[in-house]
Amino acid sequence: MIDSVKQILTWWRIQTMQATNLEDVDFPDILALDKEGQIILIAEVKGFPLKFQGTKAQEYATLRLIDYLQAAKIAIPFAMLIDVDKIQILKWDGNNLSKPIVCFNTADVLSHYEPKFCDKRIFSLYLKGLTEAWLRDLAYHWKSGTPPFTKEMAQIGLLQLVEDGTTEIY
Repeated sequence: MIDSVKQILTWWRIQTMQATNLEDVDFPDILALDKEGQIILIAEVKGFPLKFQGTKAQEYATLRLIDYLQAAKIAIPFAMLIDVDKIQILKWDGNNLSKPIVCFNTADVLSHYEPKFCDKRIFSLYLKGLTEAWLRDLAYHWKSGTPPFTKEMAQIGLLQLVEDGTTEIY
């Protein structure tokens, strides 16, 4: 028996259960969930040597986010594109994905969790982990009382949703 209050079956979880081969299931790189377990953010991550700088790469990643958001069949208010240069946060209204509403220098955010961020190659898996560390720091303040860009995250309404929530990496 599934307690509908505590366990929400997301589109991705249903696809996983129905898939005969898990390699056939396409997931966003990161999901952020609020304290009730509702998905509030999906993210695409590109570590070294890939970036979203090229128009085609940015367009393709944005289309993937839109596909995920439409397939989810639930309201997911935010999306994020992360590469080694910048973190872009976009807003989803159920039909359209906005242009970035905020953009942060990735090193300014994640060097708080990896002091040598600028001195090494950051591959996708590590970039996902560092981004997850930041999101969880925003949620629980495990590393600092005021994680990087807390004020900006509050101004767009994402901080309030992230507080006491969790993340999933795929």
